Amino acid sequence: MKNEQQTRIELIDRMLLQASWNVNDPLQVVEEFDILVGLPEGVQEPRTSYEGHQFSDYVLLGKDGKPLAVVEAKKTSRDAAIGREQAKQYCCNIRKQLGVELPFCFYTNGLETFFWDIDNYPPRKVIGFPTRDDLERFSYIRRSRKPLTGELINTAIAGRDYQIRAIRSVLEAIEQKKRDFLLVMATGTGKTRTAIAMVDALMRGGHAEKILFLVDRIALREQALSAFKEHLPHEPRWPNSGEKVFAKDRRIYIATYPTMLNLIRDESSYLSPWFFDFIVIDESHRSIYNTWGEILDYFKTITLGLTATPTDILDHNTFNLFHCENGLPTFAYTYEEAVNNIPPYLCNFQVMKIQTKFQMEGISKRTISLEDQKKLILEGKDIEEINFEGTQLEKQVINRGTNSLIVKEFMEECIKDQNGVLPGKTIFFCATIAHARRIEEIFDRLYPEYKGELAKVLVSDDPRVYGKGGLLDQFTNSDMPRIAISVDMLDTGIDIRELVNLVFVKPVYSYTKFWQMIGRGTRLLEPAKIKPWCTKKELFLILDCWDNFEYFKLQPKGKELTQQLPLPVKLFGLRLDKIEYALSIGNTAIAERETVKLRKQIAGLPHTSVVIKEAASLLHPLEEENFWISLTPQKLENLRSGIKPLFRTVSDADFKAMRFERDVLESSLAQLRDQKERYGTLNDGIAEQISQLPLSVGFVKQEEELIRAAQTKHFWNKATEESFDELIEKLSPLMKFREPDSGAIGQVYLNLQDLLHHKEMVEFGPRNEAVSITRYREMVELLITELTKQNPILSRIKEGKEISPEEAAELAEMLHEEHPHITEDLLRSVYNNRKAHFIQFIRHILGLEILKSFPETVADAFDQFIKEHSTFSSRQLDFLNLLKNVLVEREKIEKRDLINAPFTVIHPKGIRGVFNPAEINEILALARQLAA
Repeated sequence: MKNEQQTRIELIDRMLLQASWNVNDPLQVVEEFDILVGLPEGVQEPRTSYEGHQFSDYVLLGKDGKPLAVVEAKKTSRDAAIGREQAKQYCCNIRKQLGVELPFCFYTNGLETFFWDIDNYPPRKVIGFPTRDDLERFSYIRRSRKPLTGELINTAIAGRDYQIRAIRSVLEAIEQKKRDFLLVMATGTGKTRTAIAMVDALMRGGHAEKILFLVDRIALREQALSAFKEHLPHEPRWPNSGEKVFAKDRRIYIATYPTMLNLIRDESSYLSPWFFDFIVIDESHRSIYNTWGEILDYFKTITLGLTATPTDILDHNTFNLFHCENGLPTFAYTYEEAVNNIPPYLCNFQVMKIQTKFQMEGISKRTISLEDQKKLILEGKDIEEINFEGTQLEKQVINRGTNSLIVKEFMEECIKDQNGVLPGKTIFFCATIAHARRIEEIFDRLYPEYKGELAKVLVSDDPRVYGKGGLLDQFTNSDMPRIAISVDMLDTGIDIRELVNLVFVKPVYSYTKFWQMIGRGTRLLEPAKIKPWCTKKELFLILDCWDNFEYFKLQPKGKELTQQLPLPVKLFGLRLDKIEYALSIGNTAIAERETVKLRKQIAGLPHTSVVIKEAASLLHPLEEENFWISLTPQKLENLRSGIKPLFRTVSDADFKAMRFERDVLESSLAQLRDQKERYGTLNDGIAEQISQLPLSVGFVKQEEELIRAAQTKHFWNKATEESFDELIEKLSPLMKFREPDSGAIGQVYLNLQDLLHHKEMVEFGPRNEAVSITRYREMVELLITELTKQNPILSRIKEGKEISPEEAAELAEMLHEEHPHITEDLLRSVYNNRKAHFIQFIRHILGLEILKSFPETVADAFDQFIKEHSTFSSRQLDFLNLLKNVLVEREKIEKRDLINAPFTVIHPKGIRGVFNPAEINEILALARQLAA
C-alpha cells in the first residue's frame, strides 16, 4: 500500500506529467496551494498560523497564471470519492478569494480519477488529466457557449423535417445536461448530413471545437471526408489527402476504429482523453462493445451514435451504450416512413426470387443430366460418390453451371439503362473472394464483347479499389463497370444513388446486415446530378437467389450468434482452473509453477489500454508479493471475476501459438484430474497438430526429436509437467508454420448444367399496394406520348399553344374511347390532385407543367414553414409533423380540431399547449391556405 506522499510522487505526478503538467514548475502547477477562508463565527484572531487556511494538494494554472483546476489527492488505500466535497470547497473558496472563474475539480487516489464540472455536470470517472490547452478550451466553451434551444439549424445541410426534428431532439437534450444520444435513421435518409448539421450547430453555438467522426472502414472514411468538405468547407479536417501523421491543429477528425485505437494506445505520442468535445459513431450497431468500446471509454465526451438498424432489432447493448432507457432511441425515422412520405424520401423495391434445380434438389445421380453423367464418367469420376445438398453449394461443392445460370437470369431480368441493353448499376453479394472471382470470370466468358469491363470484383484487401481512379471510384462515377462483385466491402455504408439491382448470391443470417445490404439501393437520384447511365429510378430490383426473404419472414431477427470467449480469456481461465484444482488436492508444487505463468500473463496485459487503466484498482493489489503467498478461494474468485475479463484487450499476440498453449494446458489439467479418456482425446488432437509441422523449415527441423517423440503414445503416457512446459516453450512458436494435412477433403469443382427451378416476384416492403397505380400512370403516359405524334390537339398542346374548351372536351372524349378508364376523376385520384383539370394532367404528362399532388403540396409547404421556424422545439416539430399527416388524410382542418385528438397526444391542451397565439395564427393560416 502507498501512503499519500508516495501516491502523489509515483502515480499522480506521473499522470500529470503525461498530460504535460510539470509539477516542479510553479508557473504550471502549485502544490499545497494556500486558500484563505473566513474564521469561524465569534473567533477574532487565528489560534495558529494555519487557522483560516486551506491547502489544496495541486492547483493547475492557466497561461495567465490563474487557477484552472484543483486536484485533491488521497492515498491508494482510500476511496477517491472521500476527496469529493473537499475538492469542491477548494474550488468555491478559490473563486471567492481570487475572483476567478470556478476552477474545474479533480479528485483521485492514483488508481481512480474523477472530474467534476461543478455547476454543469455530476462527477464522472475519467482516464488521466487534460492538458493545459484542453482545460483552457473547456473554460472558454463554458464561458462563451450560447443556449442551443435558440440556435438556428442550417437547413441547406439538413433541411428535411425529420432531420430538423432529430437535430433539435439532441440539442435540447444537451441543454438538459445529457451526454449520450442515439439516432436510428433508415439507410439513405441522411444520417451523415444530419450529424454534420448538428456539428455545425454545436460549433456555432460555442459548445464544441474539436469533433471526431468514427467509421469502421476506409471507404466510409473517404465518403465522410467528402461530405464534411462539401457541407463545412472552411473547417480544417484530418486527414487531408495522403496525410499519415496525426495533426492536433484541426477541428474535424474522421478516423476508422483501428486508427483511433492505435493512436490512444501509442505511448510515444500522447493523445489526451480530453482532446475531443463531440464524437459521432457511424453505424453504431456494430461490434463497438469490446475492442472498439475502448475508444468511447477513453474519451468519455458528448457522444452521438448513428445506426440504420430498426429499433426492434437493435441489440440491447446499443441502447445501454448510449444510456437509452426502455429501448427508446433519442430519435427514430424508419424506412417505411421514408418510403411512404409524400414525396418519398427513399426508393421502394421489388423482389424476384430465383432458385435453380441444384439449389432446391442438390447435386446427385438423381439430378445430374444423362449427358453430364457421361461426361463425368469419361473424366474418371464416380457418379455414386457425388451427393451434395443444395445448401452445400459454394461451400463443399462448386458448380460453374449454377453460377452461369444465375448470371444469365440476372442479365434477362435486371433493370437496365435507358437503352434497354446493359444492366443499370448493380451489386452482386458473394460468399467468398473465390466465389466473386468465379462470377467475374463467368461474366467475361458469357459477354466477351465488353472486354472485361462489364463486371469487376471489389474487395477491401485490393489496393486498386481505393482512391481517385480506383475501382470503387470507377463504379461510382463512370459508365463502366456496371456490376460490382463484392464480398462484405459494399454490404454497408457505400452511397451510390444509381444502384438499381442488388443480387444476393449468398445466404445472409444477420437481419441487421441484411437491411444494411438492401439499403444500398434505397437512395433516390439527385436531380442536379443525373448521370447518363441512370436517368430515372422509381424502384430497384432485388434478385434473391438464396431465399433470404423467406428466411427472415420465418426468423425476423435472424440467426442468434453465440458469444465466444476470446482466446486470451480462455487461457487465463484454464490456468486458474489448474491452480485451483492443484491446491484442492494439496499439490502446491504445480500450483506455484502455474502461478508464475499466471503472473507473467497478467504482466503482459496492454497497460496502454483504457480498460486496463480503468481496472487499476483491481490490478494494484496484485503488485504486492504478499498477495501471491497464499492464494485463498476468495483471491482466486477475485482473479476469475475481476482480472480474467481484462484479457479481452489482448490483441497483439501470436494466436496460433496461444491456441497450442491452451490445448496443452487443457491436456495437463485432464491428466491432473485423472480424466483418462479426455486426456487421450486431447493428446490425439495435439499430436495431429504437431504432425503438420513441416520439417523442411529450418526452425522446425531444429526440434525434430521432440516433434517425433510427441506423436507417440509413449510420450503422453510418461508426460510430466516439465514435458508440457517443453512442448509449449519449443513448439508453440512454430505453429505459424503448420500445414494442414494435404489429404484432407477440400471443395469439389464441377461444371454441370443447372436448370431454373422457378422464379417469382415476392411481395415485400411497405408500398407493394402502389404497383397497380404506377402501372396505370405508365399506361396513360405511354398512350398520350404515342398519340401526340398523330393527334393535332395533342400536338398543339405539346407546342405550348392554347386550345379551346371545345377542343379539350373533344380530346377527353377521344382518350376515353381509346381507354375507358381515362377520366378526369380517375386522373385526379391517381395523381392525387383534387383541383387540377383534365388539360393540366395532359400538360403534366407532356412535361409542360409540374403538377404536384395534394400530399406533395402539403409536404412542401410544411417543409418551407419549418425551415422558416428552425428554432421550434422538438415537441413543436412533432406537432407540425402530426398536423401535416392529418391534413393530408382529411384534406382540411378546423381550429377546434387542433385542441382534440389526435393532437392531445402531444399536449393535453392540443395546439394551445405547444404554441403561442401568434404562432397558432400562422399555423391556421397555413392550413387554410392548403385546404382552400
